[in-house]
Amino acid sequence: MTTTTPPVTLDDVRAAAARIEGVAHRTPVLRSRTLDALVGAEVHLKCENFQRVGAFKFRGAYHAAARLTPEQLARGIAAYSSGNHAQAVALAARELGTTAVIVMPEDAPRSKREATAGYGAEIVTYDRYTEDRVAVAEALAAERGLALIPPYEHPHVIAGQGTAALELLEESGELDALVVPVGGGGLIAGSATAAKGLHPGIRVIGVEPEAGDDTKRSLAAGRRVSVPVPRTIADGQALDTPGELTFSVNRRLVDDIALVSDDEIRDAMRFAFERLKIVVEPSGATPLAALLTGRTGPLPRRIGAILSGGNIDAERFALLCGGGGVGGSTGDGEGGGGGNAG
Repeated sequence: MTTTTPPVTLDDVRAAAARIEGVAHRTPVLRSRTLDALVGAEVHLKCENFQRVGAFKFRGAYHAAARLTPEQLARGIAAYSSGNHAQAVALAARELGTTAVIVMPEDAPRSKREATAGYGAEIVTYDRYTEDRVAVAEALAAERGLALIPPYEHPHVIAGQGTAALELLEESGELDALVVPVGGGGLIAGSATAAKGLHPGIRVIGVEPEAGDDTKRSLAAGRRVSVPVPRTIADGQALDTPGELTFSVNRRLVDDIALVSDDEIRDAMRFAFERLKIVVEPSGATPLAALLTGRTGPLPRRIGAILSGGNIDAERFALLCGGGGVGGSTGDGEGGGGGNAG
């Protein structure tokens, strides 16, 4: 009988936590009696909307960049993204005293491009309708000798993202279930690795928008399944296929996937704003939406949920929560939106 070594382990997540300590924020865990009463359980919210660049992405980007050799750092870093990963890599490069080149679509929102450039990155654009961003970024990295840090398909990125769950469990103690948004799968892969490494009996539940249920279908099929590129306000989760590396982790460790509608996401954003007094972007609100609607099924007593980010500008927040329509799908796999102070 052969065994396969997992690409990321609990020890890898712990090592990542040590490496990002003092650079990434240790984000707060929020409690609400109102939320507990509505859900019928004790809910612990890990608020990654308070992370640097406004999302969990900084954890993985900085950890992966910090693992590069001095020679690699001297040459610089490349990434492809139109959202939070772009800003995270740009800030990580600045923190480490190197340069970053970010491949972004020509039609990326101006706020995202300005936020990325504001951290000092060079932006190279491509046509999202005729060009493959991965191919563009790989060619650019090869031409310039840059280290490429993808949004989720990298063990150091996954380990870095898992530090969010590690911190949550350290602060809240043992939990019965953990609810995590799913896009490309890096956040839930790292979180599940940390959570099940510490507490094997914990249930890990992912949340996807109804229009983009590629991971749910893939887990049911036992292989990666593609869906049409989804139209959803949760632009950070608007992917058509799970990552290959992340799916290899998630098929072992994720217990279930809940689906939520755009209207339910809007309601969760409003609830977070009005009752919890925090701003959460659509992708970051999906776990809260699943809990408030009961999409997760019968709940155990103590639950953790990761609110993955809060990058949304005031105009779009007002449009969505005031009854606006569906936005475009311009995310990088786990949280899109405008910039946030680093």
